Amino acid sequence: MRNVTEQDFDDVVLNNAKPVLVDFWAPWCAPCKALAPTLDELANEYADEVEVVKVDIDANPALAERFGVQGIPLLMIVKDGAECARTVGTISRSRLDAFVDSHVGGE
Repeated sequence: MRNVTEQDFDDVVLNNAKPVLVDFWAPWCAPCKALAPTLDELANEYADEVEVVKVDIDANPALAERFGVQGIPLLMIVKDGAECARTVGTISRSRLDAFVDSHVGGE
């Protein structure tokens, strides 16, 4: 899992050949911190199917505004350069797998 910024977001996310799961988060957000280990696991297990990236909304406010982030953690799936799904708030591993599988293909 890698951090992306306003400078490399379009290249890493919108121009990616694979679907991308974007985690909009902030260092002060307790639910974001609680979700991080689950996202790390998912990133490792789905490495061939989806890229997982993180966007710190405090360090990259223009991205938060561009994508209308009003609550975090916000998970957004981008496929073929366009957003295809989003979910806000903490999410269990089983719901996260189902969310990704339904939009990415999954196993």
